[in-house]
Amino acid sequence: MTRALITGIGGQDGSYLAELLLERGYAVAGLVRPGAAEYSNLEPVRDRIELLEADLLDQLSLATALEAARPAEVYNLASPSFVPASWERPVTTAEFAAVGATSLLEAIRAVDSSIRFYQASSSEIFGEPSESPQTEETPLKPVTPYGVAKAYAHFIVSSYRRQYGLFACSGILYNHESPRRPLEFLPRKVAHGAAAISLGLQDELVLGDLDARRDWGYAGDYVRAMWLMLQEDEPGDYVVASGESHSVREFVQSAFGHVGLDWQEHVRVDPALQRGSAELHRLVGDASRARRTLGWRPELGFEELARLLVDADLERLRTPATSMER
Repeated sequence: MTRALITGIGGQDGSYLAELLLERGYAVAGLVRPGAAEYSNLEPVRDRIELLEADLLDQLSLATALEAARPAEVYNLASPSFVPASWERPVTTAEFAAVGATSLLEAIRAVDSSIRFYQASSSEIFGEPSESPQTEETPLKPVTPYGVAKAYAHFIVSSYRRQYGLFACSGILYNHESPRRPLEFLPRKVAHGAAAISLGLQDELVLGDLDARRDWGYAGDYVRAMWLMLQEDEPGDYVVASGESHSVREFVQSAFGHVGLDWQEHVRVDPALQRGSAELHRLVGDASRARRTLGWRPELGFEELARLLVDADLERLRTPATSMER
């Protein structure tokens, strides 16, 4: 039985990855912060996984966790994930996204250098890209504290791979969503708004820039790419993306259309919610390498993703007893 350790196991990606690994017969352990609360995303599998406490910034506690879990694979998904908040907490973002990845690599090197390591990179490392779509060879030009910290982690993974021969991979993941996202993420906000308005529980949905564009995919598809990377004979970095650019307006249209509503009658634009100069443009990924080498293909398209999110929120809102936000 292959053993895996996941940092950030309670989040969207961590919980989907845990389920995927369990389906493949893995023994799964998750790293959580000392004193952390229960994670609702893990409820379906909580009795099948082991949770270990460790501080991502404390190399000794990481080494202790690695010795306890004895993993063959480590997936580092622990990091602040809401990009706009990185401007409010730049130091914390740098500590966990950059220093935390380095601490974990050092702990792996000290405990068992045969461990295969996955690092959650991000399209934010490209910032304002010099080309579109972006590939693994596109120069990094991050502009947000989150993007800068992720770029550091991206570089340190390749450095450890070169210097120490570690099997270390970075997945450059573009925006990927699911019903497990918190409401501050735009797709969940839109899906929840469409569902609530259709049920008469909300009057309007207030949004910012409807022309902002994203390369959106489904989290369940993207964690499969993470796993595939660690099954290869040689380590490498991979862009994981849909390859399609869609506007917020298109997502809103799809979500409201799914519940039979004209979005223009229910959506109000508030300029105060627009990111201005912080808004990134032309971020769309070319996942040709992942398709060619890993055999990876996304199974859920843009329209299907919007419907999935809306249906999940309709179910939550219709059954209040089980509608706790995740």
